[in-house]
Amino acid sequence: MIDILIEMLQVNNPFLIILAGLAIGLLHAFEPDHISAVSTQVSNNNHSINDSKKLSLMNLTINSSLIGALWGIGHTSSIIVIGLLIAGMSVNISNNFFIAAEVIVGFMLIILAILTVTNKSIFKRKHLHPHKHSNEIFHTHSHTHNINHKHGHNINHKHGHKSYLIGCIHGIAGSGSLVALIASSMNGFDMMIYFLILFGIGSIIGMTVASGILGLPYILLSKIDLVTKYLKYAIACITFIVGFNIVFSIVSDGKLLS
Repeated sequence: MIDILIEMLQVNNPFLIILAGLAIGLLHAFEPDHISAVSTQVSNNNHSINDSKKLSLMNLTINSSLIGALWGIGHTSSIIVIGLLIAGMSVNISNNFFIAAEVIVGFMLIILAILTVTNKSIFKRKHLHPHKHSNEIFHTHSHTHNINHKHGHNINHKHGHKSYLIGCIHGIAGSGSLVALIASSMNGFDMMIYFLILFGIGSIIGMTVASGILGLPYILLSKIDLVTKYLKYAIACITFIVGFNIVFSIVSDGKLLS
């Protein structure tokens, strides 16, 4: 399917090129490494659903979808930057750079899988929250993200920088970089930019839908802790396998050493 869409790029028809960019971006979002990375973020984001009973199903789905949207924005950012460097500034980027980036993606997925199982985060940051109790005692809590204080304060911070950063890394590596290279070979700088923007919009839409769907099991089964726990472990295992396969395939083919 993607091969047919790429062939459309050879036709100097602006409408077909723009349509191909949107369709390729949409399909590109559903690649296994992309889905695996975003699913770990969705599973970590939805651990506090039991504390959000007042929120509607729609709001919870939107929260999950937002993770995919931020991934797509990060992915698009990297793709456009690469396209501008190659076509706009005539920068010669070696293919080894993209291979190395793909290896980084593989290790990133392995780390995300481990962190998903251990319930830990690379991006731990402490926050200070001053507040006053009913007995007029005023004090400040220092805590990391997504924890419940013994005082009864439910603190649930959602930072989109993780999903955005993961999307940026994915945008540099793999088939995303190939799309940028294809776009840079088009006749006309303006057409290349249009293609990359539509490709980015397609990937944002695709991953927004995918992450929204991935969040549904956590929302619908939130009252069954055992099910959501094993679902989280299953996602971590699949993510680990996908990441390991990326690293192993590149190392075994000797691409990294070359």
